[in-house]
Amino acid sequence: MSKEKIILTGDRPTGRLHIGHYVGSLKRRVELQDAGDYNKMFVFIADAQALTDNIDNPEKVRQNVIEVALDYLACGLDPTKATIFIQSQIPELCELSFYFMDLVTVSRLQRNPTVKTEIQMRNFETSIPVGFFTYPISQAADITAFRATTVPVGEDQEPMLEQAREIVRRFNYIYGETLVEPEILLPDNAACLRLPGTDGKAKMSKSLGNCIYLSESADEIQKKIMSMYTDPGHLRVQDPGKIEGNTVFTYLDAFCRPEHFELYLPDYPNLAELKAHYQRGGLGDVKVKRFLNAIMQEMLEPIRNRRKEFSKDIPAVYEMLKNGCDVARAAAADTLSDVKKAMKINYFDDAELIAEQVKRFAGQE
Repeated sequence: MSKEKIILTGDRPTGRLHIGHYVGSLKRRVELQDAGDYNKMFVFIADAQALTDNIDNPEKVRQNVIEVALDYLACGLDPTKATIFIQSQIPELCELSFYFMDLVTVSRLQRNPTVKTEIQMRNFETSIPVGFFTYPISQAADITAFRATTVPVGEDQEPMLEQAREIVRRFNYIYGETLVEPEILLPDNAACLRLPGTDGKAKMSKSLGNCIYLSESADEIQKKIMSMYTDPGHLRVQDPGKIEGNTVFTYLDAFCRPEHFELYLPDYPNLAELKAHYQRGGLGDVKVKRFLNAIMQEMLEPIRNRRKEFSKDIPAVYEMLKNGCDVARAAAADTLSDVKKAMKINYFDDAELIAEQVKRFAGQE
């Protein structure tokens, strides 16, 4: 079995990527890629997974594949250091999922907290598509196909990863040590574990219109920040304000660095002092929002500019994805070969089996 350190991570192409994706995973991926501590890194666009709840709208998924690819490149993912590929172009993943289905019960899938939450969010209670229901199984196939040792995800995906680990253990128990058991890598900034939407809702969602997209213009970003949810009880500047549940301060926890005060708000030495002033009263929301806007613009402008450059040569982006798919497919085929050997369904590659059968049937003459 492989002893290499390998990362696997990806996103569903259901829309352009937003800052929740950036702080939750993209920024960390680029850091991991550039640190050089891992032998390989696979980053995939999960279009097959996106189709499980967009089956009647394949055009939406198809259009968003290129959007996600551009966001990846703009954020700093480098195809010379990471293999970037499209999930549906790797048929070996379907075959692995099919074999893994025999290792999981329906009741175990029903107990998966992530699946439960997603089913409620999409109003699937009465009619769950089987493909959506078995998402944890296909995710296990995605992870194991590339022998991933590390999967960087948000805390909401922990149940999914635990299910993948269960599948690996069960397969290895029945068929012998074949698959690599992955470890989870959570974001290191607690505020980034789950960034709320600009309206204060628990999650950024395209349908709720509460996202700040990586590709948005400076004006659009400013408009969204200035209308961001704060403390509804903080009506006048002199009123004491709450920072708990105040989206502006949640974003500052996630994005603000000590040097930002010197650059954009020299009246305060650090975030703790800014929070204290807001809590005791005398600090208006507009001032805090302007500070946040300056920080966000500094972070997003270079990403936006790089995206514009990459979008000038779309055929080159598709060529990059095609090359990534070729590399990914070879890796997945290698794992599938080991799986079929372990399961004793590699009939035509098993010279020993054929020799055994020759002897067995020769003895019947």
